[in-house]
Amino acid sequence: MMIYMTKTSNIKKFDAVFEGGGVKGIAFVGAICKLEEEGYKLERCAGTSAGAIISALLAVGYTGKEIKELMLNTDYTKFLDKNISIFSSSNIFEKASHAYNLFTDKGFYSGDYFENWIHNLLKAKGKTKFKDVYINGKSKLKIIAADTTNSKMLILPDDLEKYGINSMEFDIAKAVRMSMSIPIFFKPVQLRGNFIVDGGILSNYPIWIFDVEGKPSYPTFGFNLDENKLSYTAQGKTDFIHYSLDVFNTCIFSGKNEDVYIRDKDLARTINIPTLGVNTTEFDLSKEKSLALYQSGYESTEKFLREWDFEKYVKEYRNENKVVA
Repeated sequence: MMIYMTKTSNIKKFDAVFEGGGVKGIAFVGAICKLEEEGYKLERCAGTSAGAIISALLAVGYTGKEIKELMLNTDYTKFLDKNISIFSSSNIFEKASHAYNLFTDKGFYSGDYFENWIHNLLKAKGKTKFKDVYINGKSKLKIIAADTTNSKMLILPDDLEKYGINSMEFDIAKAVRMSMSIPIFFKPVQLRGNFIVDGGILSNYPIWIFDVEGKPSYPTFGFNLDENKLSYTAQGKTDFIHYSLDVFNTCIFSGKNEDVYIRDKDLARTINIPTLGVNTTEFDLSKEKSLALYQSGYESTEKFLREWDFEKYVKEYRNENKVVA
């Protein structure tokens, strides 16, 4: 098997694009750890929702091993701003309180805890603004969000100038919060009066984001969460809450419309990772399930690399007349 190497060193460069998928994103960490073990060096990264979280941590200098420790020791229920989830609470007053939040703030949970959490992690590496991850005048980090006010996709930091905002000084944590603000679940972020939510509404798997004209110098690997589970309503859970979950799962995480159009040309550079039946919003994820997801990402990447051949990929799928990555 031929493995692509850069001309200047024995380091194998790559760009990474991570799909959205809520708490299932820990599977990406296993994938990154395997790539690092094999000598791959990340150049640029992009993602939506959970993919944005992983991308941001990698962009500021966290290694796969460091992120693994972070993820395995994180209490995700705190992202819900309270210890009791509306989906598990039997307290009618608790449910009423969250329902009030939905109609006043447009989301059950504020997202404040999450933003502070990710900001502190970025601060620990001394990089909190997009200017800190710029190389040669371009950001090595791209985050996907959705502007529901204008019905358009946002690529951050690129599109911030359109809102009259200095992209260099914009907080990465704020951008990540935008990207992971699942509609209904989390309060949308306001940007110059526009409501910004989870980028998965418009592009949950932006594998195209680093594509360029001509032959690529190194590959872009996509990390796709391969799901195979019944919806809540199919399981007989037909109350309003679980119906709502199915609605935005259809719009974002289970709505795999992008896959239909990109699979023929991009499957060769996509690492498909089984998610083992874990739910997108399973914030009370056990450590055992977290480890299982991590292992799924690790093993899926191991399998992918056994077959990966960069030169063959370029020859079969890319040429000078096509857009390539």
